[in-house]
Amino acid sequence: MARRHWTLDDLPWDRLDPSQVDDGLVAIIKAAALVEYNGDDYATYLCNVFHDDPEFQQVARDWAVEEIQHGQALGRWAELVDPSWSLERASRRFCDAYALDLSADQSVRGSRSGELIARCMVETGTSSYYTALGDACREPVLKEICRHVAADELRHYKLFYTYLRRYLEKEELGRLSRLRIALSRIMESEDDELARAYWAANAAEGEDYDLARFSRAYMSRAYSYYRPGHVDRGMAMIFKAVGLKPQTRLFSAASRIAWWFMDRRLKGLAKAA
Repeated sequence: MARRHWTLDDLPWDRLDPSQVDDGLVAIIKAAALVEYNGDDYATYLCNVFHDDPEFQQVARDWAVEEIQHGQALGRWAELVDPSWSLERASRRFCDAYALDLSADQSVRGSRSGELIARCMVETGTSSYYTALGDACREPVLKEICRHVAADELRHYKLFYTYLRRYLEKEELGRLSRLRIALSRIMESEDDELARAYWAANAAEGEDYDLARFSRAYMSRAYSYYRPGHVDRGMAMIFKAVGLKPQTRLFSAASRIAWWFMDRRLKGLAKAA
């Protein structure tokens, strides 16, 4: 029997309690809603890269449907907490300012295996992120949304990892190359997309976009919700995707370094602010 996916109607909207959130949390949820809501473009890009793999193309389209639903749920929550805000209006602003190259028919990662590693990194980040938000949040509706979204993102990671293993059988991509791609994608977490989404979701009309400023604003809020356990969980997923074993000395050292880096980055952002 097929698993029934959750819907917006399953969420406890009648329990919404805006008094349990602050402006900083609302701001990053608005930005997250825009990125998730843009899932169709990502699916188009993936279908172009995997143009002769109809099975994976369908997987990408199904994935996009769930990503868009995440954006709808987060967007509806933000609209209820801040009735002056509109998901559709902010999404138009975001899409006008940020667009993927939908004409590309080759992965920017150099191979299909590389593309799938990058997708695993994205799902690692989002699953860890929504888990961290859900653990910290006291607002019941947002907590439930984060629980659903984090579970979806973990399932998406497992799905992309399954296809990664298939493509690794066809393409020669060693551990060092896999690690390089993974680290490259992780470093892109502070790239233009998230900063521009934060700008599109929160900046006043007519306010100019500044990458450094809006990246600092987003990251200083987003990083503050992480705890060492969330970093450990994400690191285990990264190790698996690049072909390394978790629960080893290397894993423990990598987790400590990652937490140190995140904590140091957060302190640096706070100082800059």
